[in-house]
Amino acid sequence: MWIPTEHEKYGVVLASFRGTVQHGLPLEIGDTVQILEKCEGWYRGFILKNPNIKGIFPSSYIHLKSAHVKNKGQFETVIPVEDSVITEMTSTLRDWGAMWKQLYVKNEGDLFHRLWHVMNEILDLRRQVLVGHLTHDRMRDVKQHITARLDWGNEQLGLDLVPRREFSMVDPDEISVTELYRLMEHRHRKKETPAPASTHHLFVHVKSLMSANLGEELEVFFHIYDGRENRPLSERFFVKLNKSGLPKSPEKTERQCTLFVDLGSSDLRKDVYIVVHIVRIGRMGAGEKKNLCSVQYRRPFGCAVVSIADLLTADSKDDHLLKVYACNTESEWHQIHENLIKKANSRYNLSGSNTGLAVALQLLHGDIEQLRREYMVLFTRGVSITRKLGFSDVIMPGEMRNDLYITLEKGEFEKGGKSVARNVEITVYVLDIDGQILKSHVAAGAGEPGSDEYHSLVLYHNNSPRWAEQIKLPIPVDMFRGSHVRFEFRHCSTKDKGEKKLFGYSFVPLMQEDGRTLPDGTHELIIHKCEENTSLADCPRYLKMPFSKANLPSNNQTLKGPKESFWITSFLCSTKLTQNGDMLDLLKWRAHPERINDSLSKLKEIDGSEIVKFLQDTLDTLFGILDESSQRYGLKVFDSLVHIINLLQDSKFQHFKPVMDTYIESHFAGALSYRDLIKVLKWYVDRIVDAEHQDHIQQVLKASEYIFKYIIQSRRLFSLATGGQNEEEFRVCIHELFMSIRFFLSQENKSTSPVAQTQAVFLRTFPAVYGELLKIFTVREVAGFVRETLGSLPTAVHADCLEAVKLQCITKTVESQLYINPESRCILLPVVLRVLQAHMQEQKDLVMCARILTSMLSLIKKEENGTAVSVTVEPVVSEEVELIVESLLGVLLRTILEISNRPQPAGPAMRLQFQDVTGEFVACLLALLRQMSDRHYQQLLQAFSSKDNLRDFLLQIFTVFRILIRPEMFSKDWTVMRLVTNNVIITTVLYLSDALRKNFLNDKFDYKVWDSYFYLSVIFINQPCLQLESFSPSKRKKILEKYGDMRVMMGCEIFSMWQNLGEHKLNFIPAMIGPFLEVTLVPQPDLRNVMIPIFHDMMDWEQRRSGNFKQVEAKLIDKLDSLMSEGKGDETYRELFNSIIPLFGPYPSLLKKIERETWRESGISLIATVTRLMERLLDYRDCMKLGEVDGKKIGCTVSLLNFYKTELNKEEMYIRYIHKLYDLHFKAQNYTEASYTLLLYDELLEWSERPLREFLNYPMQSEWQRKEYLHLTIVQNFDRGKCWENGIILCRELADQYESYYDYRNLSKMRMMEASLYDKIMDQQRLEPEFFRVGFYGKKFPFFLRNKEFVCRGHDYERLEAFQQRMLNEFPHAIAMQHVNQPDQTIYQADAQYLQIYAVTPIPESQDVLQRDGVPDNIKSFYKFNHIWRFRYDRPFHKGTKDKENEFKSLWVERTTLTLVQSLPGISRWFEVDKRELVEVSPLENAIEVIENKNLQLRTLITQCQSRQMQNINPLTMCLNGVIDAAVNGGLARYQEAFFVKDYIMNHPEDGDKIGRLRELMFEQAHILEYGLAVHEKFVPQDMRPLHKKLVDQFHLMKSSLGIQEFPAYVRASPVHFTNGSPRTCRNSVPNIISPDGGRGVARRSYPAVNRYSSSSLSSQASNEVSNITGQSESSDEVFNMQPSPSTSSLSSNHSASPNVTSSAPSSARGSPQMAEKHKHSRENACLSPRDRPVSAIFPNPMDPAQRAPPHQIGDATLPRSDPNLSAPDKVRPTPSSWSLDSVKEGAPSFSDSFGKMLCPPVPPRPPYSGSSAKNMRSQSPVSASRSPQKTTVPPFTPSPTECQSTSLVSNSPVLSGSYSSGISSLSRCSVSEASGTELPAGDHASHPLPPPGTLPNSVSSSSDEPIRRENKTPPPYSVYERNNPRRPVPLPHSLSIPPQTDPPALPPKPHQLRTGSMKLDGTSDPRVPRPRPLPRKVSQL
Repeated sequence: MWIPTEHEKYGVVLASFRGTVQHGLPLEIGDTVQILEKCEGWYRGFILKNPNIKGIFPSSYIHLKSAHVKNKGQFETVIPVEDSVITEMTSTLRDWGAMWKQLYVKNEGDLFHRLWHVMNEILDLRRQVLVGHLTHDRMRDVKQHITARLDWGNEQLGLDLVPRREFSMVDPDEISVTELYRLMEHRHRKKETPAPASTHHLFVHVKSLMSANLGEELEVFFHIYDGRENRPLSERFFVKLNKSGLPKSPEKTERQCTLFVDLGSSDLRKDVYIVVHIVRIGRMGAGEKKNLCSVQYRRPFGCAVVSIADLLTADSKDDHLLKVYACNTESEWHQIHENLIKKANSRYNLSGSNTGLAVALQLLHGDIEQLRREYMVLFTRGVSITRKLGFSDVIMPGEMRNDLYITLEKGEFEKGGKSVARNVEITVYVLDIDGQILKSHVAAGAGEPGSDEYHSLVLYHNNSPRWAEQIKLPIPVDMFRGSHVRFEFRHCSTKDKGEKKLFGYSFVPLMQEDGRTLPDGTHELIIHKCEENTSLADCPRYLKMPFSKANLPSNNQTLKGPKESFWITSFLCSTKLTQNGDMLDLLKWRAHPERINDSLSKLKEIDGSEIVKFLQDTLDTLFGILDESSQRYGLKVFDSLVHIINLLQDSKFQHFKPVMDTYIESHFAGALSYRDLIKVLKWYVDRIVDAEHQDHIQQVLKASEYIFKYIIQSRRLFSLATGGQNEEEFRVCIHELFMSIRFFLSQENKSTSPVAQTQAVFLRTFPAVYGELLKIFTVREVAGFVRETLGSLPTAVHADCLEAVKLQCITKTVESQLYINPESRCILLPVVLRVLQAHMQEQKDLVMCARILTSMLSLIKKEENGTAVSVTVEPVVSEEVELIVESLLGVLLRTILEISNRPQPAGPAMRLQFQDVTGEFVACLLALLRQMSDRHYQQLLQAFSSKDNLRDFLLQIFTVFRILIRPEMFSKDWTVMRLVTNNVIITTVLYLSDALRKNFLNDKFDYKVWDSYFYLSVIFINQPCLQLESFSPSKRKKILEKYGDMRVMMGCEIFSMWQNLGEHKLNFIPAMIGPFLEVTLVPQPDLRNVMIPIFHDMMDWEQRRSGNFKQVEAKLIDKLDSLMSEGKGDETYRELFNSIIPLFGPYPSLLKKIERETWRESGISLIATVTRLMERLLDYRDCMKLGEVDGKKIGCTVSLLNFYKTELNKEEMYIRYIHKLYDLHFKAQNYTEASYTLLLYDELLEWSERPLREFLNYPMQSEWQRKEYLHLTIVQNFDRGKCWENGIILCRELADQYESYYDYRNLSKMRMMEASLYDKIMDQQRLEPEFFRVGFYGKKFPFFLRNKEFVCRGHDYERLEAFQQRMLNEFPHAIAMQHVNQPDQTIYQADAQYLQIYAVTPIPESQDVLQRDGVPDNIKSFYKFNHIWRFRYDRPFHKGTKDKENEFKSLWVERTTLTLVQSLPGISRWFEVDKRELVEVSPLENAIEVIENKNLQLRTLITQCQSRQMQNINPLTMCLNGVIDAAVNGGLARYQEAFFVKDYIMNHPEDGDKIGRLRELMFEQAHILEYGLAVHEKFVPQDMRPLHKKLVDQFHLMKSSLGIQEFPAYVRASPVHFTNGSPRTCRNSVPNIISPDGGRGVARRSYPAVNRYSSSSLSSQASNEVSNITGQSESSDEVFNMQPSPSTSSLSSNHSASPNVTSSAPSSARGSPQMAEKHKHSRENACLSPRDRPVSAIFPNPMDPAQRAPPHQIGDATLPRSDPNLSAPDKVRPTPSSWSLDSVKEGAPSFSDSFGKMLCPPVPPRPPYSGSSAKNMRSQSPVSASRSPQKTTVPPFTPSPTECQSTSLVSNSPVLSGSYSSGISSLSRCSVSEASGTELPAGDHASHPLPPPGTLPNSVSSSSDEPIRRENKTPPPYSVYERNNPRRPVPLPHSLSIPPQTDPPALPPKPHQLRTGSMKLDGTSDPRVPRPRPLPRKVSQL
């Protein structure tokens, strides 16, 4: 049975548990679990990081830990009983763990590794803490280290700042908000700027001296030297080096390492140096030979200098190599370092090129104790301390020091009868009172132990030596009296013996008889002569002699006379001895009572360091004098006491304050002194008002704290001694004293008056007195004193400085011990509040006000949370809160508003202070509001005298709350503070909303207050810090446990308030729609449930008011878009995407409500519209994410743009998205599409002078100017996109405008621009784009693509394979469909993405231009590929029974025509398919198309050959060979068998005309071939003659097989004219043949068309290879009976394909089975797939497309391709990829670009065909090259990748039958353009623009029927093509749809002749055929 656990509540998982049992909970090692129940070795509970999933797990897997349980029961929380630092560490490391892995994923390697090290370090420290073996100090250090690391990691990862006290996290509920703010601020500041250390130390470690010429021992002396004052700052550090230059005692580190201690910040400057002197120990001369002399001398060696400032910049751990300069002239030795500092080092040589002293130098910061902790190794290993000369900046009490420093300066000696100067050496001894030498009391410096004597340097032959050597004499204090120092002078001989001969001595006593020590300074000592062997042991004898020339008696001339003198400088640094006689006189006052007055007067002149040395003795002296002679010396003693007290205020001596405190507590014995002190103090206070000079009185008041301390202590001692006598008298004295003080404080003075300054001085020291008074008086009494004293200050104070001081006094009062007591607080609070209120109202001294308020409110919270809160305290706290609220709440709100609206001051320091004040006031406000209870709110609201006051208050507090919510209010990582703020805000708002309901509803309704309330609520809910979804699970859990979801609370409050509004709701419609919509965007289901019904309410009320809710709709739509553009859809709201779409959906209550309403339909319509907009907006947001491809972005923007225009009619939004789309196109270099896009905006504008406001990037300008700018931009983009024809139309329109304004300058430019565009059309080459049909199926596609099909214009050079790959890259999850059939519903509804792609052929609208003769192909190419609405796609299939002998009998073509919603190109590269039309082409019609196209191709090639446009004849040869060979081997015969047999004619009587037409075409082909062979014979080279002969022979065979002996009369009678060698005039030679009923009821038109799927040849029955565009199969039967498979390039077959099958390449040598091997081989070459053809898309073909034959396959693959004369291929379309049969794309051939006039023999004419039964068809003009719009993909004829010739002449298109034999194809490819059941001819892709042909004949147009206008199309308003359409009706103003035009679009018209008239075409036209003159279309004005 499961039992709830009592104590087993919390544990850690020891081993992972898979949870495979029923209800098992999987656990991972290290997880923490909370246990709810137990049962026989099992626990039930949950993992703390995922509390929602509960389960069971074995108890043996859990290590239990003790824990506290809060809220026992269902919602209990468990807190482990462990050190809070451990808890924090554990949770933080868990959070970091997840983020750390993400760093790796994001490739942030540096932070990844650093964090890894820190995490390991924290784990190690955690173990140390958990083991519990650390000492208290070490534990503190470890915790400090841990928290520092945690804070670093949190900062690096962007986590929250943790408020801490003593390393533990602080619970914000346990402390006041003000205290929390202080903690946060302190941690924030700590993070920003660590406080600079005031004390510094220099660590020196001597490594070695590197020099080549060593060999003697060295002594190295370091000291710190002040270059500015030219004096040493420290004593010397002394190191001995051996002969190798290494330290003599390497094992004793303290002898080579030292710490120069107590350097002040002022010492770290550039002119403070480390100076090193090096002395050698050895012979007199450095180069002397070794002799027998063993005497060694100390001789100068060298000097080095380095600035301390250099160490601040250098890496502290670097070793420094100091350059050592040798001293050349020993007389300068004493100043060598000064010269080096002055850079006068040229006079010294470096003692060697590689000489240097290797030293480690490091600056350390902080006090010495801190260093001992941080650098423990340093101190344990050993380091000597080198002190400063004199005391440090701060003298510490208890510091013991007694050092005498003596510097041997210089000497003056006589020669002593010698010819050369002496070598003088001084020996120094210290002797005690008995004349004994003091052992070890002479030190050359720190580092080496002291010795008994010191030997100076010896300067060679120098009678005026200057040594400048400093020695230290650390003599104990008790030995000072009677001791003296003796200096012995010896001459050092350089002779062999090396003797040192004594010749004199000097001495100096250390203490004078009166007890004063040797004064500091330079002393000139007398040198007493003596003999060499004189014994100086008898000290008393020479001590009687004078020692210094300064104290010689004036009559003693004998000793003054000698010139020999010796100078020393002494400096005493002692904490016990003094050189000051006045000090000694004062201390010995009893010995000389008469000098007391004098001594007291001189006390002020004595140096402070002397006084603090003897502080206790001096104070005893003063109070002793006071006790004995108070009347006489009372005032003097008081003044001396004041002087000493004020001396301790100095920073140098401030550490002696505790010494004085200790003295007062423990040593002070003046029990009677209080009377005198009170009396004198009162005497001074009474004199203040009248005194002229206030300085001394101010000094007295400065010392008042300690004076009161003495008074109180004295009184306590008296009470103890007398049992409390004279108590009343004392109280009276104190009261009188305070009366005097109050009187002088109450004086009103100007700020400059001395009295005002004295008042300020007193106020500064007054708070320090409270603590002393409390020792005798009760709390209430002291509080009374303070209240009356502060209350006595004048209210109207003029002195600003006094105001500030007054506030400082209040601050200290509030922070004092007195104020902490609740009893005194209620007395002092009114005074404090009064002062605060006055200051805050005037906005003065806000920093101090904030500090006071912070302290006050911190105390209240403490009281409330204190453990000893008694019942009596609660009312007191409540009363205080009431007082503060009454006095300060209003002014506090005003202050925050005032500060927030102020412009921020300049300067970082000022800004910081400004921020602090705001933050502190905010914290105070929050603390105050948090303390307020129901009662306080009631009193507050009742206190308002009028509704206006209450209204102002509410507006004020709501505004302040809005300020508090601002992101910049607190630092980014202050989440704790933000949550506390929000908690306080929501609590307060709940209280205030009652006031709002009671006071401002119904007739008292106030819109402004309610609006402010709603606005606050909305921004409260939308705060980033409340969006819990964006937080980690642990953080979210903590927030929910502590505060709940505050957004839901506020949402409920909004709903409740909204319901109360009643009819006043109308005031907030539509204003609040946007804000409320923003709230519903928050991904919180409960919040949405609450908020969404408000929309129903809004709709209902709006419906009642105006009968519709258009306003609601408009506002909703505007707000939705702006919310998206504000980035509401980014990471924070990512989860929201799925839930926002059914915004109204999942809440049936809303829809149900709407359905019950009378306005149900419009309501549901609104919801549908908004939902659709959301879908598009969210798609847009998705697509606009980084990394998305441009195609998606553009498609999505187009969808949204159209939605705004067509469905919502939001013009401004529409224009915004036009520009977004333009930017996308421009960035993607889709210049044509960019132009069309910008044209949308251009067409909205008129040529008017209406002023337009500044909008987007447009300045304020007139509508005319903006339209002009747009026109120019569009023209520029059309130019870039090579769409020059469209640019010309706009140029004309601009030119008209310039002309109408007589702006001829711009008009000229415009005409020149127009001309340049015409030039570009003729001169520059244009690439022909491919078009692809793409189907997007499945629910996973974005809304704007889902289950739709589009036609896309490919990029330059982009073929099908590349396009397919691009689409798959854009949609990486899409599945490519393997067939071209329309998908079924399962695909539509699938939860996936399916892509179906194949190529389609454009059907040009502009047939007239394309068919017109004389128009260059450069011009035609534009009309072939622009303004295309319709596209065609053919699929071959067999209908009925398939004849295996001849598949052509049953081979039909299914032709699909796709009509788009807008023409391409347009504002996008792709548009949706609007309509699909399916027609079927019969086998007979197909055959006619194929032969027509082949004939056309032959004619073109013959013409080109005649006009010598071909550099070589190979293309013609191959084409002739292909046609004749195929015909001979059964090509045309297959058609004869299929259609000319009796059975067919009998079964299809309606096809009679068509059969006749086919027969004519076959005869015509033979006729053309005969003519072609004649031309061929003329031009064929000699080596090709055999082939030509073979062709002629085969042609005769072909004629006989066709049964042609003579050509029919009608063929002969109508010769085929190639006027001027051009086939363009032969228009009428191709009449209509296909009747409307010829295609099984499908209207049909006959014209040379390209069938997408032609078989490449006809072959005989026995042919093994039937090739079509997709490959070759054993029989055409198998070819067409199969499903096209996208996976291969061939049609799928149930038979094996021929080994020669290749993808879509036609065979060039298809023939009968008897075909020669070489031909078979060449045919195989020709069938190579596109990827095998290296030149297919590389070499552009310069041939004129206008001259192009229809896409036939020409020539023979056996012909070589290496002939340099072959023309380069046109841009060739490769065969499509293997996606589907239907996607195969063929290209069109192109021919030479110029025509020569050439006469040729006439070809028999081809009469017009008149037997057609087509009634609805207009007669077709003769076929010209331009009528075959398809482009060919040409198989290579030779495997030469370098040649670029014949590809252009060989077609893959079905027009050209597969082999080059008969031109009959089993699959014909027709370009059908439909109009009202009529198929119009289709143009095809244009070749590259070429130079215009020479002389072109005018074409004859036989077009008789008017083309039928398409009524069912709506071209876009931005179609530039429409601009020159004369028949287009004037568009409606706001229509986006313009009916398309099927009239043949003319060439761009010439400029206007008249402004009002229509444009006319200039130039001449053929008189026989009048050319149409279309009028230009004006840009439609939308």
